[in-house]
Amino acid sequence: MTDEQKPTSKLQHHPDSSIQGPPLYTVSQFPNSRLRPDKMAAREPQFNQQVLVDTTPMPADIPSVQEVGATSAPLTSAAYFIGDRCKAFNDDYMKCKQDANGRGEFDCLKEGRKVTRCAASVIKDINTHCLKQFTAHWECLENNNHNLWECRKPELELNKCVFDKLGLKKTIPGAPENQTPVHLRPKQIYAQFPGPQY
Repeated sequence: MTDEQKPTSKLQHHPDSSIQGPPLYTVSQFPNSRLRPDKMAAREPQFNQQVLVDTTPMPADIPSVQEVGATSAPLTSAAYFIGDRCKAFNDDYMKCKQDANGRGEFDCLKEGRKVTRCAASVIKDINTHCLKQFTAHWECLENNNHNLWECRKPELELNKCVFDKLGLKKTIPGAPENQTPVHLRPKQIYAQFPGPQY
């Protein structure tokens, strides 16, 4: 085979022959490719920062209820108390969804409204009777990436206030009965402060 008969490579090798690696490709070799480097960011990114509101009214037979209106930190702070007071409503809602075979969002609106109403009542009662402790705890969560183990001292004060004034107790579902619950242990393993938390 002569030099004229040898196939010519369309691939460009790296100009520095000392660098080993795959050959470099040029845009002209792949004119129809969707993965061309010059087409990768051809359009400007688009972001939708608007609040989306569904204006479809609820069915007339579903009682209206105000939303809880709390962000993630206050909800995390009050979650165990919501679970203590609203367990029956939560169980009814989950059973309804299980029995509805995929139509739970439509068939279980009444049960869902009861859950929302109960959760809102817990938040309202905690704000009424334990506002100082509640605010201290959820602000601690907000400032510590929602790591519960960083906020055991304000949590202990909140738990005491809520139990004394509302009768609601923090119980972790599935916690072993023969061990001290994690939120009552004086030393938190992963906390930034190495000593006892309270």
